[in-house]
Amino acid sequence: NTPRGMLRRATRFPWQLLIIVPLLVALAISTFLYMSRAGGKIMPSVTQLFYKLSEPGSSVIATPQPSFPTTLPQVGSVLYTVQSGDSCDSILALQMNMQAAGEVFSDANPKTVQVLNSTLGQDCHTLQPGLVLSLPPQYPLVALGGVVLQIESATSQQLVPTPLINVPDQEQQGPDCSDGCKLLVRVNLHTRVYLTVKTSLSIHVGSWVWAQAMLARKAVSGFDNYPYADPKALLDGMVLPVCDFQVDNTHDDNATSCQDLTPNTISTDRGAWLLSMIGPGALDHWQYALPHLSVSTRVMVWLSLNNGNLTFQAGNPVYRYDNASHIYIKV
Repeated sequence: NTPRGMLRRATRFPWQLLIIVPLLVALAISTFLYMSRAGGKIMPSVTQLFYKLSEPGSSVIATPQPSFPTTLPQVGSVLYTVQSGDSCDSILALQMNMQAAGEVFSDANPKTVQVLNSTLGQDCHTLQPGLVLSLPPQYPLVALGGVVLQIESATSQQLVPTPLINVPDQEQQGPDCSDGCKLLVRVNLHTRVYLTVKTSLSIHVGSWVWAQAMLARKAVSGFDNYPYADPKALLDGMVLPVCDFQVDNTHDDNATSCQDLTPNTISTDRGAWLLSMIGPGALDHWQYALPHLSVSTRVMVWLSLNNGNLTFQAGNPVYRYDNASHIYIKV
């Protein structure tokens, strides 16, 4: 404990630190670099996993796609023989449920009555008992199913990535159709249509979609709300606004209502005519309690408007298309 001994002990350097300290520093640097690289890979992978788990419809089990129908919806007419006391308005109201006939075809606008005469094949002002009229359905809807071939979004989707998060690209996520999309859909081996939809559902090329949509009407100059479709128009390439929409097995409960499509008389008529075919790739999907008809039979049915929804009720008119006479016959 002499001053000289204490000084000698204080100035003695532990040579072991010359080996241990560099080893600890090298180990710390190696560990830091390894964990930085590992974290850069693990965090995006974990984030991507949570994206997939939280993605709408990720828990939905895909159902097999049905086969394409061999026939397509067919525009046609119902034959009616004029009775004593009949008028065009009363005939359309009673036979075709067109309660708004007097508003659409009005003597206040003579051109509309002239067009109706041409459509029915008779002069409404000179109806005689025994005359046969050809009555088409007003503002007809079609029920279709098919595969999405192309998606055209009304707005471009902008992706803003954040650090350590892999944002799925537009092709994986699908375009944003909440403001509208035009879908090219194959509904038959040789037929494709365009469906215009507004939906928050995720749509991809290859998805099977179900839709009720409004058939394109015949263009008549000066008569914008002309209610009838052109029986000679081809469905292939036609643009159809959708009012009932489903992607695979997910239905869009917020889809546009059919009565909100314009123009139409669905609210006034308290229903709408629907054209389709019997079969799993067409009308069978909606599970309406229709009379038993063979697969591929073209039908025209009346759907009743209940609380804003179009439904088939017992006793509603059902017609089948006769290929020989090219008219609809009541079932």
